[in-house]
Amino acid sequence: MSLFIEFHLIQNFAPSNLNRDDTGAPKDAVFGGYRRARVSSQCFKRAVRRQADFPAANQGVRTKKLLELLREQLQQRFGLAGEELDGRIESALAAAGLKLKEDGKTEYLLFLGQQEIDGFANLIHAHWDELAPSANGEKKSKKDVKANVPPELAKQAKAIMNGGKALDVALFGRMLADLPEVNQDAACQVAHAISTHQVVRDFDYFTAVDDKGSADETGAGMIGQVEFNSATFYRYAALDPAKLAGNLQGDRELALAGVRALVQAMARAIPSGKQNTFAAHNPPSFIGIAVRHASPLNLANAFEKPVYARNGEALTGQSVAALAGYDDKLAGPYGDARDAWAYIDLTDAWPQAKGERQTSLAALADWAAQQAGAAWER
Repeated sequence: MSLFIEFHLIQNFAPSNLNRDDTGAPKDAVFGGYRRARVSSQCFKRAVRRQADFPAANQGVRTKKLLELLREQLQQRFGLAGEELDGRIESALAAAGLKLKEDGKTEYLLFLGQQEIDGFANLIHAHWDELAPSANGEKKSKKDVKANVPPELAKQAKAIMNGGKALDVALFGRMLADLPEVNQDAACQVAHAISTHQVVRDFDYFTAVDDKGSADETGAGMIGQVEFNSATFYRYAALDPAKLAGNLQGDRELALAGVRALVQAMARAIPSGKQNTFAAHNPPSFIGIAVRHASPLNLANAFEKPVYARNGEALTGQSVAALAGYDDKLAGPYGDARDAWAYIDLTDAWPQAKGERQTSLAALADWAAQQAGAAWER
């Protein structure tokens, strides 16, 4: 199956600072020779993961606190506790190739499926005696700890690291430096969101008054400033449903559930940066789902020449019209007769004849899942 499901969103945010750089300023980039507002792909992927309604058993966890998670699970599920609990957890993880530092955390952030975490807990419970730590309590290297584990048990520990059919791991991939054999290539590629127009940063100078200040205290209790911007963003992502099913160990039913959940989450995901200050909870004005059969097509170049504010015309509507026009230009040399669109458009700028208009996110999600399912049936 050669099929790609693309997400094209136009989203206007009120004044905000959704994704900061190392100075605290909103991230930006030069595109087409003009300064644009930017929200990184990592930022939106986290927002999507937090928003997605994935089944609990099919979610991933990104953490260094694997020891703590396993300790809690072993205590709650099996009533296991005591001084040797952490040592057995360390032995099981070392058998799989994972090392704990002196503070009990892993060496780097791990992205694991909940089923993988459950699998380690089950392994430790089932092989409690075989995973007993060294009697003298000496701190050993990962290699030494692993050497004390029976080969068959080490094989079982490694087998646990299969992605755990976690949808977010399958969608966005993972890299474990010490275990390249359990890496997963992402089924969903996410672009940095950029503004469709030129953007200049603004500054908010603020003061705070001391509520308990005396009458002779006339100055502010605090003075500061925060940078922000307001922009209409173009967001793009491309999903390979076949790769998603492969990452999920061939479970097509789960893959289709993942497609539906991803459509909903892409539309509802909003970064959390400085939201207590700006409350920029602005949903997309346009959500387009494109099905491509030849290759994915990022339409960011529709905005290489920036959209400009014109009297009485919204930037969102102009951006949607520019997006549709550029897609039409690419359709001739790069398109496929089987390509199709479905969309939700609050601007009424998308051509009505260009795809199937949907009235709800649920309907749009079902359409995307149907396209993936139909391709598998061919």
